[in-house]
Amino acid sequence: MKVTLKLPRLSANMNEAVVVKWHKQPGEAFAEGEALYDVETEKVTATVEAPCEGKLLQVLVSDDQDIEVGDPVCRIEKAG
Repeated sequence: MKVTLKLPRLSANMNEAVVVKWHKQPGEAFAEGEALYDVETEKVTATVEAPCEGKLLQVLVSDDQDIEVGDPVCRIEKAG
């Protein structure tokens, strides 16, 4: 099943973030809990982990791009 992942709210006051690094590239598989990308907010840099096992299909946000909570970040295909 293909799914669009959105930027999660990582803290109560977080409204936006900058994607600073992708750990996976389109076509690469990942396991649940594996690092997908890093984001930087006003207060912290955090790693966003995969919510399930699957494959990265498309990156929708480039490095150093500002995005808001809930904005689409990437498309994945869930395994199984």
